[in-house]
Amino acid sequence: MTATLDRATPQPGPTGPPSRRGARRRKAIAWLVLAAVAAAVAGLAYAGSGGPAPKPTAQARADVDAFFHRYVVADGRVVRWDQGGDTVSEGQAYAMLLAVATDRPGSFAQVWRWDRDHLQEAGGLFAYRWGDGRVVTAQPAADADLDTAWALVAAATRFHQPAYRTAGVAVASTVLATETATVAGRLQLVAGPWAVTTPVAIDPSYLAPEAAAALQQATGDPRWTAVATDGTDRLKGFRLPPNWVDGTRAVGTPTGHGRPAYGLDAQRTPVWLAASCTPADRTVAAGYWPVLDRTAGHGRAISYSLSGHRLVKAANPLGLVATAAAATAAGHHQAARSFLDQADRQAGRYHTYYGDAWVALGRVLLTTTWLTGCR
Repeated sequence: MTATLDRATPQPGPTGPPSRRGARRRKAIAWLVLAAVAAAVAGLAYAGSGGPAPKPTAQARADVDAFFHRYVVADGRVVRWDQGGDTVSEGQAYAMLLAVATDRPGSFAQVWRWDRDHLQEAGGLFAYRWGDGRVVTAQPAADADLDTAWALVAAATRFHQPAYRTAGVAVASTVLATETATVAGRLQLVAGPWAVTTPVAIDPSYLAPEAAAALQQATGDPRWTAVATDGTDRLKGFRLPPNWVDGTRAVGTPTGHGRPAYGLDAQRTPVWLAASCTPADRTVAAGYWPVLDRTAGHGRAISYSLSGHRLVKAANPLGLVATAAAATAAGHHQAARSFLDQADRQAGRYHTYYGDAWVALGRVLLTTTWLTGCR
């Protein structure tokens, strides 16, 4: 929800705070140019490094360990060092999910405590951005809220802590009440409380189907099944998923301007879909494979047209993780392993919070059953 060198940027709607994205975006572009230079040395071929590959679970744990070591400080705050040392609610949620996946009850408790004490608002959702000792952007982002609720209900089971379930169910109820809207008869997760008015702003990558499934099970509320099903159905007409949808069509920004693109927001979508236990979700993810396999850079660039034309050369490991996800869903497992290995190597040459987070999440979601129970 804020400008960052790692991802596309949701913007507040008419009811949100004024945007300050311009200066941050210019700085982001400068850093991305450096990232592109560093990433250019990564090979485009499927071949690995030639040495013996670690077991998938061992590599997944190593990537999670590396994320915690680089970005999670002692009090539980997830620090975006490459973004000036700020923190976003999405990062706290990612760390909580990774802590559940790798059985870290102490780390989970620390990250959740910081999140609750510094970002959770009176209404129950989470301020998006914190920096310099205070909340900088109070507007919540639905992906962070959804993933936080998911992490809490998962932690309740994994760590035998009923209080986490109570907290997760409360967050989930607030998400349904304030961050969903019915569009053309379908229940959609929107970008945040500011995005519910027509035309609604939907970032399809905010929805993890397995998060919705976990919350449906925890709450017994059938609307979560509708959110997951309707969200996936909305994607079926696209060769690649867009960063933004205004409720009826793909758009370039939440306000409906610009050219639709498959960028650093949308690249999360194939990963969430491929990690789903629902065959229909995996089928949609598999449909992206023929396009991504033919794109320049095999999807590693940070922005493509929805038909697969590369718009910029700058790269991020998430793009390769997304291609690995599509390959996994399509049954091309050797190619998927190769793309995950390439993502690891690219992240190792130029570390960013967002890239390293998605290397770890990609490994967990695509090669283990630690979060979803299905592979």
